[in-house]
Amino acid sequence: MIGRTALRTLTTIAVTAALALPLAQGAQAAAPEAAAPATAVTAAAVTPDDDNPFRWMELDGLRADFRFMCPAGRCVGFWSLVLTEDLAQREFRGGKFFVYAPAAGEFGFFLDTDIAVRTVDRPGQVRLVDSPFMRSHPRVEVRYGDPAHPDRARVVASATTLM
Repeated sequence: MIGRTALRTLTTIAVTAALALPLAQGAQAAAPEAAAPATAVTAAAVTPDDDNPFRWMELDGLRADFRFMCPAGRCVGFWSLVLTEDLAQREFRGGKFFVYAPAAGEFGFFLDTDIAVRTVDRPGQVRLVDSPFMRSHPRVEVRYGDPAHPDRARVVASATTLM
């Protein structure tokens, strides 16, 4: 009699443990402590593949660059245009870099970390992102000089949308 009761109890414990184990593992995986930090993004998690929005543009002095940005701890991959290595190494004095659409006489913005800025001081800060400004102008130029007189500023680089 004691043998049967012990066997039933042991069987009940084994079945309960077998059913509870996957649930406990799922709860542990969902727990915030068990999750990997949001900033630990690997290249396998987000890849550039063929989603380069600038692949249909003719670039002069610019190149497409894939980067990661982590605003508020959530990392995202994005494409941008930066100056080519030879231009980025040059020394510029006496002006500012700005984005200009010559056909419309309008100014665009650079992305500085995660803030849109109208001008930057150094060639390494030149970073254009896919924006309504870039999409609405067939030719966009990176100029260096005085933004108050864009017609006198030197054209450093350009991006032309191929139609």
